[in-house]
Amino acid sequence: MPLPDLEAWAIFAKVAETGSFAAAAAELDLSSPTVSKALSRLEARFGERLIHRTSRRFALTETGRILAVRAAQILAEGEAVEAEAQAKSATPRGRIRFAVPMSFGLRHVAPILPEFLATYPEVAIDLRLDDQMVDLVAAGIDVALRIADLPDSSLIVRRLCPVRIFLVGAPSYFATHGTPTRPRDLAGHACLLYSNSPRADLWRFRHPDGTEETVTVKGPLGANSADALTGALEAGAGLALQPDFICWEALAAGRLTAVMTDWAPPQLALHMVTPAGGPRPIRVRVLADFLVRQFSAGAAPWTRAA
Repeated sequence: MPLPDLEAWAIFAKVAETGSFAAAAAELDLSSPTVSKALSRLEARFGERLIHRTSRRFALTETGRILAVRAAQILAEGEAVEAEAQAKSATPRGRIRFAVPMSFGLRHVAPILPEFLATYPEVAIDLRLDDQMVDLVAAGIDVALRIADLPDSSLIVRRLCPVRIFLVGAPSYFATHGTPTRPRDLAGHACLLYSNSPRADLWRFRHPDGTEETVTVKGPLGANSADALTGALEAGAGLALQPDFICWEALAAGRLTAVMTDWAPPQLALHMVTPAGGPRPIRVRVLADFLVRQFSAGAAPWTRAA
């Protein structure tokens, strides 16, 4: 049985990732004909097309979509092996695919990346901002930050800091509409919804005495970014459940007020996750260390807020 065509698999993974033969050739420093020939070798081996391609369109076939996941694993493992072999003598270098939630990434990750890149000038970061939890292996992600109550998984997970959720509104809203004192009161209030939640209109709370209440809410605005609710909140358009890393400055300045503080929504945490299996390249290790220093409890400014 012939040996697997590892070069062709790696090239196919890069083509599937970039969505372009030319872009893959540029990233791999290969000629376009070399990329095309590698794909042709794989298709000849399997006896079917992996990619539908014309002069104007590019799309993976069903088989291509399935095999692209395995090809990405092959490429990632090959990169990790080479990086690990050079780790003791080489400085961190290469590209890191880094996935971060949208609001957290814009507010807190993007501003600190210049410091990291200045420290490691041979490292490049491909920052992916998305509130959806993508499959790290399938998407070729090296490291991700996730804000959740994470279930058990095959990923390597490190908890960085808690994320407190507050029920907040502007002082002007409470002056006009009154202040809720328990969850069932929210049925009569305008509630602004973070629509990426599985049930954005179903809010759950727990009291220290163990009492739990769930209320169905509604309001004039929903958005798939919690940041997008800030303007309406501060203008007095309603109430919202907001994480501390978004609302802590507005709370400190008095633009927003936290209410019903004896009833806690489900609390979350910021986690750093990486794919399991094999050594991490040195470039990923130094980024992980940097994130720990920046976002561990007590380091991030919102974790020090009262």
